[in-house]
Amino acid sequence: MEGHLSTRGSVSPAFENESSDQSLRSHKTPEADPIRKHPLASRPGLNGHPSLHLVKERLSLWSQSGPKRFFDCLCVVLALPILIPLSLLIALSVRLTSSGPVLFLQERVGRYGRSFTILKFRTMTHSEDVARDLVTTTNNQQFTLVGPFLRRWKLDELPQLLNVLLGDMSLVGPRPKIPEHQIGELLCRPGITGAATIAFAREETILADLTGHELGDFYRDLILPLKHKLDADYMAKATFISDFNLLLKTALRRWDSSEIDRLLNSDASLTGYRKQSSTVASSAQMSDMSRGDVLLSAQQMTGD
Repeated sequence: MEGHLSTRGSVSPAFENESSDQSLRSHKTPEADPIRKHPLASRPGLNGHPSLHLVKERLSLWSQSGPKRFFDCLCVVLALPILIPLSLLIALSVRLTSSGPVLFLQERVGRYGRSFTILKFRTMTHSEDVARDLVTTTNNQQFTLVGPFLRRWKLDELPQLLNVLLGDMSLVGPRPKIPEHQIGELLCRPGITGAATIAFAREETILADLTGHELGDFYRDLILPLKHKLDADYMAKATFISDFNLLLKTALRRWDSSEIDRLLNSDASLTGYRKQSSTVASSAQMSDMSRGDVLLSAQQMTGD
């Protein structure tokens, strides 16, 4: 699931450019310490505890190797005879079924914290002035006629093969995040698919019942750290065979939802999170009312 930001400013006739106005802030520690702090550590987490996550920066030899880069480019080039006509057909369907550009462009964080522009086929109605939620669900966006189909089959991601050829991305790796959602600093190229992509392929539907701050907080405190852990653990032991298997699972849509099911069935489930959020909100409201009563009593005593 990818977040869409609001569009401001000029838009070219062929492309929609959506970028965040917040810069990435990575926290670096001395090289002797391989652990880095979660940039969102200052934000409150579940049960009132700080949302602090420690990130071990480690990669397998394959994850940062030349052969992996060669494999990425070779796969894309060999698939071009099929991808080019398919992409043209999708572009035509997007153009004929909705007004606006064919491609959606957005700033994402790449390797070593460098920003790049990710490419997708547009799946939402085009508007320059309407702000969109950072986290996309099936209920909080206005999709085009062909948008749900493209997202269901991940066909909207096909233009990212150009990102792979340009060296911004890999076929397999952590999904590139918007600056607000990036955890730590990527030491490998982000990918079109990856361990977290397979595990959270149905998140747009699963999170559809959450809205507003509830959705943002749940995604920030629980989903993002789990996604990061899955990707970090995978990239630490990734091999050619494991990458090939992930590509097959993605192509055949063999999603593994065990992680998100475990999360939702744990104490930190949607229901439990809602109860906790409601309790925190009620406590804050009662505290504000108590302060108001104290102030009113003080004013009456002083005759103000």
